[in-house]
Amino acid sequence: MDYRIEKDMLGELDVPADCFYGIHTVRAVHNFNISGRQTEPALIKALAMVKKACAQTNRELNYLPDDKAAAICAACDDIIAGHLAAQFPVDALQGGAGTSANMNINEVIANRALEIIGHKKGEYTVINPIEHVNLHQSTNDVYPTAVKVAAIYELRELSKSCAEIQNVFQRKEKEFADIIKLGRTELQDAVPITLGAEFGAFAEAFARDRWRSFKAEERLRVVNLGGTAVGSGLTAPRSYIFLVIEKLRTLTGIGLTRAENCFDQTANADCFVEAAAIMQACAVNLQKISRDLRQLHFLGEISLPAVQAGSSIMPGKVNPVILESVIQGAMEVTALNRLVEDCAAAGTLQINEFMPLLADSLLRALAILKRITAALANHADGIIANPERCKALFDGSQTLITAFLPLTGYDKASELLKEFRAGQEKDFRLFLEMKLGKEVVNRTLSPYNLVSLGFK
Repeated sequence: MDYRIEKDMLGELDVPADCFYGIHTVRAVHNFNISGRQTEPALIKALAMVKKACAQTNRELNYLPDDKAAAICAACDDIIAGHLAAQFPVDALQGGAGTSANMNINEVIANRALEIIGHKKGEYTVINPIEHVNLHQSTNDVYPTAVKVAAIYELRELSKSCAEIQNVFQRKEKEFADIIKLGRTELQDAVPITLGAEFGAFAEAFARDRWRSFKAEERLRVVNLGGTAVGSGLTAPRSYIFLVIEKLRTLTGIGLTRAENCFDQTANADCFVEAAAIMQACAVNLQKISRDLRQLHFLGEISLPAVQAGSSIMPGKVNPVILESVIQGAMEVTALNRLVEDCAAAGTLQINEFMPLLADSLLRALAILKRITAALANHADGIIANPERCKALFDGSQTLITAFLPLTGYDKASELLKEFRAGQEKDFRLFLEMKLGKEVVNRTLSPYNLVSLGFK
């Protein structure tokens, strides 16, 4: 392999000649081998957007010559398009609050820009990763800003997934509207409801997730770009500080705003905790509803789509594997959200040193949530109701008597139950028809009556 020699404050190192990254990246790869995972692609894309906005600002304010700025912007476009994905080998869990990721992208942009204008990689006297690409920036304002941009894009995708799963369950609510079944509390028979009402409750939960994921964006729109190292904006011109947000807003299509107190936004990461809490609500709903669907499938009231053989030893066995995978994904999201909380709490004084783990956890959680929400929506769309099974369990349950309390009163209802239990009748609904009249029973146990608010 051919190499080029690069140097930094610690000395010289060989860098593979064909690589767009440089000495800082080589050191980071050597220093950090923790997770075995590279920086999230969504964050790399967002970092490139931030770098492009900074270059555009520095060009407009005459801090960068037009030719260098244009080459830097073109290199950023390549990264945004995903063309240089292999050039970001730094481990996701790195020390330095994200400095290695920032230097990695500075070097890749610089070397790609050099290539664009006809120079060799490593000719940093022409375009330098720090002096030109990182001009008027610090890791401490670039990295958190990029994390917010990446998270907002992922939240928007999650909101779309929540909208789709809400629609699926609303369609099932209508489809199952006339299917009478037993409600259950504490895994015991409870008062009668409809299968449609049950699925309608699922739809409402996902509707809240859709709204929450959309609203989570508001807190993340406040960024500290221009605040440089600690939020004071030291080494950055005032004109740059105000203009760079405008450039990034236009570039990303996100309604970003400059923090009124950049010291706060540099030091504190609670906005990410708030976003994680919203994600956690979605994970809880996905897990709870997946468990409920497994239970309904086990009872035979619904049938889940069969997607694969369920056993290597039991022929014909089919398991609810999609729901199980969704539950596991939600469990992992819960763990990742806890890491976001821990990282936000672990920051000290003017910065948060643990932003890489926070960013990795937040973006991984969002990606998992998006995928498992889509998986459940696709699976739930194929759910089939089993009305006969619902009716059989319904007709045989003594909890039906609760629906007749406005007519009979508690004492009379207790007497009817006692009489039924002492007799030979198996079908409780048939028993009630004999005692109260078929018309009364049919009216009381009609789908309309069971889901109406109160009794008439």
